[in-house]
Amino acid sequence: MKSINVNTVLAVMLSGLLIMAGGFGLARIYDNMHNQVVAEASKLGPIEENHSESAKSQDLKSIIAENQKLVVCLEVELDYGKVQGSGFLYNRQGDVITNAHVVGDARTCRVKLSDGTVYQGTVIGRGEQIDVALVRVPELAGKEPMKIARDRMAEVGDEVIALGSPLGLQNTATTGIISGVNRDLDIGDYHYKGLYQISAPISHGSSGGPLLDRHTGEVLGVNSAGAEGENIGFSIPITQVLPLVENWSKNPSTASVQPTTGTVGKISGKELATAASYLVEDFYTCVNNGDYVGAFALLGSDWQAKQPYEKFRAGYLNTLSVRIEDLRVVAVNQDSAEISIIIEALERTNQGEERTSYYQATYQVGLENGKLKLLKGTASKIR
Repeated sequence: MKSINVNTVLAVMLSGLLIMAGGFGLARIYDNMHNQVVAEASKLGPIEENHSESAKSQDLKSIIAENQKLVVCLEVELDYGKVQGSGFLYNRQGDVITNAHVVGDARTCRVKLSDGTVYQGTVIGRGEQIDVALVRVPELAGKEPMKIARDRMAEVGDEVIALGSPLGLQNTATTGIISGVNRDLDIGDYHYKGLYQISAPISHGSSGGPLLDRHTGEVLGVNSAGAEGENIGFSIPITQVLPLVENWSKNPSTASVQPTTGTVGKISGKELATAASYLVEDFYTCVNNGDYVGAFALLGSDWQAKQPYEKFRAGYLNTLSVRIEDLRVVAVNQDSAEISIIIEALERTNQGEERTSYYQATYQVGLENGKLKLLKGTASKIR
């Protein structure tokens, strides 16, 4: 039998121990790496956690619901006919930003709010080269205006919301992205420079409406033009507009702008029917968004007296969503309109289950202190 070299045995044993120790160390390292997120230290400072949205990001429905109330429909009588456009409340002086091509050379215009109220506005400034104008509505003074993105520009890929009144349909919202920047166009008497190109279409009647940041609700621009039949729109950056409107607001071209009585002249039957329909739609938009205070504010004083707010709110707490399936104007007289609707409601039962129900409702909409209100209403379940 050959003799065993002691040195060889010791070397083999030592190697085995080293291999075992190395394996154990690797296992510990893997375990630690598997259960941790490792970030390399930055020479510029500590790495902060990356959030998908900022802390100020808001829900899409909330942004639309809050800002639609501050968007108006403008009607202007010009030599060649009636022009319609949009605008939005810019400050606490009751000043509304719109496009200059909307107001033309008119001195005054009709301003319709989302609740159907109509005021007279006076043009206190209009651009010669930049397509922007400012309309003062004294009755809107003191009201909380839209939030303005004063210190930043939008970038390609930013998500946006365009609000306006295409074809006179108030409270219309379209979503898209900034698909291009620094676009230049010549349309009519105006030279547009540095426009935002957006994937949200701008239709007739939407000109002058605001372009909002999808996540903060801040105004990024003034919607001004669209490509016919295409999902392309163009918006003037609000940073271009601010120097002009701030000067006009401080130095209005019209020396005196007096409040009106809340309506301009006599509302025609067609206008009353349209405004009444919008008011009913606004009511259910508020209900859908859980804005029960806003919905309650649309009721007439007699209705509010008979049904206090807490009782009104309790009646909708189990309503998860509402959709108007059919809306018809049944009758219109001198100062009121009757609106009939069929609604689909997703409701929560007392047992916590969800069910879909259908109701037929009729509302009487009329003027109260110069504002349209839901004066009466009845509803019955049809299935």
